[in-house]
Amino acid sequence: MTEAALTVFVRSGCHLCEEMLRDLEPWRREVGFELQVVDIDGDAALEAKYGARVPVLAGGENELCQFSLDEHAVRQYFGGR
Repeated sequence: MTEAALTVFVRSGCHLCEEMLRDLEPWRREVGFELQVVDIDGDAALEAKYGARVPVLAGGENELCQFSLDEHAVRQYFGGR
């Protein structure tokens, strides 16, 4: 299986972003995926796309969840593991 990667779009000082990153850590250890954290502040295109919807968790081009971790969506993304 190709190693999967997830991306979390965040803003500085966002408590929901910090919570999602914390909640993803056990999943990252268990599944072994790469986690990319992208701060949208200062990037006009990302600010326009995500605005106040952060954090947004994405797998490739697919948004899996926003605001809080949806464990069901993560499980489905990784094939039900």
